Amino acid sequence: MYFKLNIQSAKDEIKFDKDSGLVKFFVDSNNLEKHFNNFYESLNKNINPLQKKNFLDKKGDALNYYSEYGEPSNIYIKKVKIDDDFTIDFFRNYFAGLISDIRKIKINSIHVVVPSFNKFKKHFGDEVYFLQTMVEGFGLGNYSFDKYKSSKDKTESLNVIFHYTNQNALKKSIQNALNIIDSVYFTRDLVNEPAITLTPIELGRRTKKKLSKFGIKTTILDKRQLIKRKMNAILSVGGASENQPCMIVMSYKPKIKPRKKIALVGKGVTYDSGGLSIKPTSGMLKMKADMAGGAVVIGTLMAAAKLKLPIQIIGIVPAAENMIGGKSYKPGDIIRAYSGKSIEVKDTDAEGRIILADALHYASQQKPDEIIDFATLTGACAVALGLIAAGLFTKNDQLSNKLINSGQRTFERVWRLPFWNDYNSQIKSEIADVSNLGPRWGGAITAGKFLEHFVDKKIPWAHLDIAGPAIKHELTNYTKEFDTGFGVRLMVDYLSTS
Repeated sequence: MYFKLNIQSAKDEIKFDKDSGLVKFFVDSNNLEKHFNNFYESLNKNINPLQKKNFLDKKGDALNYYSEYGEPSNIYIKKVKIDDDFTIDFFRNYFAGLISDIRKIKINSIHVVVPSFNKFKKHFGDEVYFLQTMVEGFGLGNYSFDKYKSSKDKTESLNVIFHYTNQNALKKSIQNALNIIDSVYFTRDLVNEPAITLTPIELGRRTKKKLSKFGIKTTILDKRQLIKRKMNAILSVGGASENQPCMIVMSYKPKIKPRKKIALVGKGVTYDSGGLSIKPTSGMLKMKADMAGGAVVIGTLMAAAKLKLPIQIIGIVPAAENMIGGKSYKPGDIIRAYSGKSIEVKDTDAEGRIILADALHYASQQKPDEIIDFATLTGACAVALGLIAAGLFTKNDQLSNKLINSGQRTFERVWRLPFWNDYNSQIKSEIADVSNLGPRWGGAITAGKFLEHFVDKKIPWAHLDIAGPAIKHELTNYTKEFDTGFGVRLMVDYLSTS
């Protein structure tokens, strides 16, 4: 982490320490110049006339002011215009960016004057979540992954003090956010870890060690147990690697009677070379993150336990390395999956759906009320939706609507794509029950239709293809530098309202 954050709640009165900063928002102010002048007079500060003119101009958006004397030494002013471009991610994104600015200067504390919730009710719904997005911004922007750098900057402490009238709402929002961010950090650590150290079994070990602290039971089904259970899909994909495959099974049970039982399944390909259908070098560079779906499941269980959510959750992560060797599975092979259905392999680089076949059947056997899976499954989904949203595939309208709503609320957005049975003909096999690859067109959909073959039709199920938003991208201040942990905040919101 860039800073050791100490996030605090405080009322309206501000006492500045040495090397302190202040954040102030002006929200849709009709008398902007008057309010601006009053603000600086209250601080007994003089501001450069040109800076003032530029900020008050219609094109002006923000002002960073460095004081020559007294405290605060740094003042950050930001206009907030509640129009069609305003999103629920505004404060989260702003404070994540502010962390980047603070990294460049010497500052010990930052005071945030929180604007009134009344002006934002339409967008945030409730006051706690309004405040929570601000805390999340600091947390998400503060993430870094530098464990393999030989030279590291010293981690300095940064006090973040939010000033707001409703102290109960503020304290609750801070606690919620810190629990969620802690879980997102662990998820991101797993995804950003190189494949040379994070093998399938090591993923299981780290998961078990971490989650045991929160009362979550973790079982690692190793190669011997996979063979005993005839989980041939996972065994085939992982067969060529010296690092043996496994399946990680996690169980979270609340202390009170659970409202429902949900199975979460995540693709855990710790490295994907493409197998015999080998990728080019450029295609392999990000493949340490091909287990991001599994990491989301792990992080979600951790968050659920920390937040004491009243939902029973079974987490299932099939983990394997898709490598090349004399024991590689081959295009043209027929695999008899755990469910008993046969799979014709047309492309060994469509391996994620194969290991998920065994995991989804196992999930169905647990008789949950719902199954939701996460996978960096197809480049086709990223082509269709870009890096902004995950693809959502389901036949269940209620499940779809709830996931979409949680996506809008957390800004981890999902978009529902067609899932008609017409697409089944594209993965039909002449020699097996199903083919692992369809034609070029509709590739994200046919991948989802493949998975559907291994889910109990009586259980509501949704598939989320997170291939785009799981990988680092430039679209927000908190996704620029490292792989993102997309999906944890989405699922926490979904489970909290289930």
